[in-house]
Amino acid sequence: MDGILLFNKPILWTSHDAVDFVRRKAGQRSVGHAGTLDPLATGLLLILLGKGTKRSDELMGLDKSYEGTILFGVETDSYDLDGKIQKWNDGAGLTQDQVSKVFECFTGKISQMPPVFSALKINGKKSYELARTGESVLLKSREVTITDLCLNYFYENEAAFSLSCSKGTYVRSLAHDAGEKLGCGGVLSSLVRTRIGSFDLSKALSQLDLQTMTPKQMEESISCENLLRA
Repeated sequence: MDGILLFNKPILWTSHDAVDFVRRKAGQRSVGHAGTLDPLATGLLLILLGKGTKRSDELMGLDKSYEGTILFGVETDSYDLDGKIQKWNDGAGLTQDQVSKVFECFTGKISQMPPVFSALKINGKKSYELARTGESVLLKSREVTITDLCLNYFYENEAAFSLSCSKGTYVRSLAHDAGEKLGCGGVLSSLVRTRIGSFDLSKALSQLDLQTMTPKQMEESISCENLLRA
């Protein structure tokens, strides 16, 4: 099979879990993906098969869109709910207007520090592997572009948002930095990737979809037309 499979990654799956699942279903070794999703995140993952794997770098460079929530009043070492709590307060007194104004500060080109618990490599080792051993991890800030960051609603101390951004943007870092700017801390509490370039989550297949497909149906779903889109 050759092409790009649009897959709706379930929560708690790693991107590698998704690749292994498709690899077994397709019965072929040449399977990869174009852009990691954290285990707690769900949504669109581009699974590449056969000749599609040659487009990996190009596809990873595409802009992306997300929907998610930020929980204010707490900080963790991973910048999401999967990490160890470092600071905790109730976020009382925070208003929707304050959150909305802070979001405005993060639009356009910004400098962002990636989370220590990330897959970025340092001397051949992944940053999160070093962090788990207690080793000091030094990462460099990077310039990313936030084209749109919209506050959809705010209730008590949690904000729902929609986001469009460039390659290399860490949404966990955005949540952490917004919390710092508000003075109360913040973590990413949920995340769904809805778009990669011209590929949309609404066209993606779920785990159940693939489980019930015959090999022929699966091959038909991995249209080579996807290779022409970006």
